[in-house]
Amino acid sequence: MKILQLTLMALVASLACSEPEAADMPTVSGQKIPVILDTDIGDDIDDTWALGFLLRSPELDLRLVVGDHGKTLYRAKLLAKFLETVGRSDVPVGIGLDVNRHGDGPQAAWVADYNLNKYPGKIYPDGVRALIETIMRSPAPVTVIAIGPLPNIKAALALEPRIAEKARFVGMHGSVRRGYGGSKEPAAEYNVKEDVAACRDALGAKWPVVITPLDTCGLVHLKGDNYRRVRESGSPVAKAIVENYKVWSDANARSGQNMPFETQSTTLFDTVAVYLAFSERWLRMEELGIRVDEKGFTVTDPSAKKIRAALDWTDREAFERFLSDRVAGN
Repeated sequence: MKILQLTLMALVASLACSEPEAADMPTVSGQKIPVILDTDIGDDIDDTWALGFLLRSPELDLRLVVGDHGKTLYRAKLLAKFLETVGRSDVPVGIGLDVNRHGDGPQAAWVADYNLNKYPGKIYPDGVRALIETIMRSPAPVTVIAIGPLPNIKAALALEPRIAEKARFVGMHGSVRRGYGGSKEPAAEYNVKEDVAACRDALGAKWPVVITPLDTCGLVHLKGDNYRRVRESGSPVAKAIVENYKVWSDANARSGQNMPFETQSTTLFDTVAVYLAFSERWLRMEELGIRVDEKGFTVTDPSAKKIRAALDWTDREAFERFLSDRVAGN
């Protein structure tokens, strides 16, 4: 009997570690949270990991993906091919604003022969309009998960400010008390400084805002068994991520960068924003006024709009195991 009790206790402990509890999530029990993903996929590889993680999260109902920050055709092709490859062409793809960033990036080889016109699902040439309509037509509040610079979001808020009344914003943006790699010096984080005005508009809009700044997202990696599980997984999502990571790594290696593909992931910033769309477990959240200065720093300011920010981990290792298991299909 004692052995049985110990076994049951171990099983309960294992389940408690592997499945997070939602915290203050805007959803009715038993219903999925409708989400839109706004992403600059195709530059850093973490957007691809984040998309895969989102698709493997049963708490979330992905209604639309939109490429942001230029490179419109390249990003749309990456999104469409990934979705088609993993059997999720039910998800519409929106083409983002054509800002002053053109061409492709280090995952170009993966979509070199992909014909966007043959995507089995819907392609919206005006991704900003599709984002607005998806929010306005939804009977339930939509969570906008934004993991890149924010030209699309700025444009959407300008065209239809009422989206802020029917949505909330969860983003990978900023640096409050720590910078890149856990540095004690805050940094002008990339997604903010690339379009300061857009970030100001997004964070200042009248929707609830939750962010993972570098303080937390800048510490996430998969190493050891966590990385091995993904590398060896036969799940379509894991295989598509690994294929893209290899293509991305090879492209960067050709330019002289040292890539860790064989042993671990790079920093998986954007996965934390996806996680915050449905749970805050393993994170220490604070609500504080944050403003964006002219150089792209996110500065605490008691007079600024209050934002819910993930500023520390209570158990980062548990999150990394959870992320690995989700992506690997375990």
